[in-house]
Amino acid sequence: MKIDAIMTRRVVSVAMDDDLGKIYRIFNQEHFHHLLVIEDDHTLVGIISDRDCLKALSPNVNKDCANARDLATLRKKAHQVMSRYPVVMPSGEPVEHAIKLLVEQGLSCLPVVNAAGLPIGIVSWKDILRYMALLKRPEPETA
Repeated sequence: MKIDAIMTRRVVSVAMDDDLGKIYRIFNQEHFHHLLVIEDDHTLVGIISDRDCLKALSPNVNKDCANARDLATLRKKAHQVMSRYPVVMPSGEPVEHAIKLLVEQGLSCLPVVNAAGLPIGIVSWKDILRYMALLKRPEPETA
């Protein structure tokens, strides 16, 4: 099976200068675990996971005890916390290639790109597990 069949096509992206306040809101509203960081020409330049975002924010941001220093962490920019040069998966590659990359590189997701290198989807370990579960579905019993 090709990666295109199991990837998530709805990709949410942010710009390099978007602040963590915006990024944090997107994670909370959209319930995604990864955001792609793109430049104006739609070139993929990085990726931010929800864990990257939480590590960069003060743990007091949403608490009554938050001070100016805590709230200042919301002004950090995407380019300050993103992982640069993300490993990508070309569209049309077999799922097995994605599994190998995820395992060997210790990744939680792979952006899927078209022939021009522009992001068209994302595949995560959850997508892979869903795919594997479908493969292992037991045959229905016949009477």
